[in-house]
Amino acid sequence: MSPITRNNILRHELIGLKVNVSSSHSGYSGIKGKVINETKNTLLISSDTKKKRIPKNIAEFYFTLQDELIKIDGREIVCRPVERIKMVRKK
Repeated sequence: MSPITRNNILRHELIGLKVNVSSSHSGYSGIKGKVINETKNTLLISSDTKKKRIPKNIAEFYFTLQDELIKIDGREIVCRPVERIKMVRKK
């Protein structure tokens, strides 16, 4: 599989990537850490010793790849990870 880039991030697994969260919901905005699980509607992020489940549909996610910051609107990824990967590959 090819390396993850801005152009193909949706075709890849998000688990293991570093992420920052921005949301109009103050309880989720500013969370930073590593994605440790993904479901249809949420990302589970681990930062230090805390784990926080973030609803995809109310947040923007900023993934860090090397020195590049990639913004993804959570509403674009509300689906099971395997469906997202298959759906993007068909386009």
